[in-house]
Amino acid sequence: MSDPTGTTTPDTIVLVHGLWMTPRSWEHWVPYYEEKGFTVLTPGYPGFEVEVEELREDPERIARLTVPEVVDHLAQVVQSTPTPPIVIGHSFGGTLTQLLLARGLGSVGVAIDSAPTEGVRVSPLSQARSLLPALRSPANRHRAVAFTPEEFRYAFTNTLSEEDSLRVWERYAIAAPGHWIFEYGLFANVKPGRQETWVDYDADRAPLLFVAGEKDHIMPPSVNRSNARHYHRSPAVTDYVELPGRDHWTCGAPGWEEVADLALEWALDHARVDRPWATV
Repeated sequence: MSDPTGTTTPDTIVLVHGLWMTPRSWEHWVPYYEEKGFTVLTPGYPGFEVEVEELREDPERIARLTVPEVVDHLAQVVQSTPTPPIVIGHSFGGTLTQLLLARGLGSVGVAIDSAPTEGVRVSPLSQARSLLPALRSPANRHRAVAFTPEEFRYAFTNTLSEEDSLRVWERYAIAAPGHWIFEYGLFANVKPGRQETWVDYDADRAPLLFVAGEKDHIMPPSVNRSNARHYHRSPAVTDYVELPGRDHWTCGAPGWEEVADLALEWALDHARVDRPWATV
């Protein structure tokens, strides 16, 4: 697609899922965006090429995952597109979106209910309670850690009924690598040196929008606001939007279309396919 000035606009959208999820979590967004004329890619993390049910049966592949191998894998997908794509990530997918943009990739990014990059020190009580199932045992650092239906409802789907939340858990929920939760949710800001979720907040990069949900327990608005503010010295556009009444499952909860439209409209308004900041 091209505008009258000859500047190519993105025709591909890359959707990046978060922890406790797989690409299936985007199953409604894919046809929604395809109907608008976009090519939509939903890359899984390495080893996530199988269905939810198989990952539940074999969580060991989840426990072994590392952030660098996931970012490298996603970078290959983003670089394979004919023009720099729109990158939209949810939860830890928002962190991964920031890491991709920090590599000079993508034309624009949207981080929805994003997990933080290194240096964001805000840790609300609801976040601590959400992560407690993983953090309560040091042994979980070496395991894949799953939520029970009750834990999932508190962390992800607290605006849904118990019955509706259970249906979401049954269809989408898997375990998450425990060491990610410990390293990037607990110790990243106390360990010396740069960690694997570090970005240069002052550098130029593609424009980035943070979308937070007012009722999100696991990645509350205060976390996303703080993350966005860390970029205040960057010459790149960084915006923040808070959606009233929405929880962490905002990409699948009723009214998800409004979230998808907001992300796409902002992305198209701000996309820069020339990538003057690119270093790779």
